[in-house]
Amino acid sequence: MSTLRVTAEVLTVHEHPNADALELAQVGLYRAVVAKGAYRTGDAAVYIPEQAVLPAPLIEELGLTGRLAGGSADRVKAVRLRGELSQGIVCRPRALAGVDLVRAARDRTDFAGLLGVTKWVPPVPVHMSGDVESAPDLLPWGDVENIRRYPDLFVPGEPVVLTEKVHGTACLMTYHAADGRVQVSSKGFGARNLALREDPRNVYWRAVRGHGVPEAAARLAERLGATRVGVFGEVYGPGVQDLTYGAGGERPGYAVFDLSVEVAGRVRRVDAAELHEVLDGELPLVPRLYTGPYDIAAVLELATGRETVSGRGLHLREGVVVRPATERHSPVVGGRAIAKAVSPAYLTRKGGTEYE
Repeated sequence: MSTLRVTAEVLTVHEHPNADALELAQVGLYRAVVAKGAYRTGDAAVYIPEQAVLPAPLIEELGLTGRLAGGSADRVKAVRLRGELSQGIVCRPRALAGVDLVRAARDRTDFAGLLGVTKWVPPVPVHMSGDVESAPDLLPWGDVENIRRYPDLFVPGEPVVLTEKVHGTACLMTYHAADGRVQVSSKGFGARNLALREDPRNVYWRAVRGHGVPEAAARLAERLGATRVGVFGEVYGPGVQDLTYGAGGERPGYAVFDLSVEVAGRVRRVDAAELHEVLDGELPLVPRLYTGPYDIAAVLELATGRETVSGRGLHLREGVVVRPATERHSPVVGGRAIAKAVSPAYLTRKGGTEYE
C-alpha cells in the first residue's frame, strides 16, 4: 500500500471523450474526472488519492455524500465515470482558501492532517491476526508508491526488473543465525515492530512452515555469512484475498518478492537482478515478467492482462512491481527506488478484498 499524502498539484486538463460536461485532470499519470471548466492546464488544486478516508464535513462540501466507497461511504476508490478511469479526487477545499497552492505544490506540502484525511486500514481477519510480541530486531518492509503518482521515479532506459504483483497478504520473516530464532509478522504488525507468536492456525505461520522458509533462510545465511536474513513473501489462496491463483489445501500459496541480509553488521537488500538466482530452487518466487531498460509505456502495458502465478491465467493480473536492477535510493520519493503499477481492471473489479 502507498503512503498517504494529500498534496497540491499543478494540473494538466484533458477532454473527456464520452462526456461534454466532464474533463480529466491529470496528476502524474493519474487522471481524475472533474466538471468541465473547473480547472485549466497549469492551475493548482489539491489531490486526494485512492485509499484516503474523508471526514463527513469535507464529503458534504465536495458534494460526494453517498458516492464514496466503504460501509460508511467515506473512502476514495478508483471508479469508471462515463467509460474513463477516475483515480482520486481533485478539489479546492474551503479550508485552504488562503493557501498559495502553486507554492504548496512546489514545496510538496502535505494537507492530510489539516483536512482530517486519513489512510484506510483494511480489516484484519482472525486467521491473519493473533498474539503479538515486541520484535525490535525484525527486518522491516515498507510502503511501495504507485508509478502513476511518481512517473519520474526511474530514468528512461535505466535497467529495471518487473515482477508480477501478487494479490495476497505480505509476510515478513526474519531468521537469526546465532540461535536459529524465527520471527514472523504481517506488514501492519511489522511496521510497529511486532511479531506474531507461533500458532498453527495463523496463515502466515502456516505458509512459512509449510514452504520451509526458515530452513531456506538458514542455508542462505550460511552461504552468505549473514547474521540475519529477512524473507518477504506474499501469502495467497482461499480465505486470504478474492484472487486465489488456484491455490488450495492446508498449505497456503507463497511467493517471495524481496530479500534482505545482514552481513558484517550491514543490512542490505538483495538486488532485483540477483534475487531469482540467489533463491532459485530454494523457495517459490513471484514471476519475473521483464528485465531490461525502463519504459513507462511498457510498464503500464505489463500491468494488465492475466496472472502468471498459477501458470494457467486463471484471472486478471493485479499489476507489476518495478525495481532497478541494482538497488538505489530515489530522491523523488526520498527512499528506496521501488514502485508498483496496478491494473485498471483490478482496481474496478467487483467484490474485491484488500486485507493487509
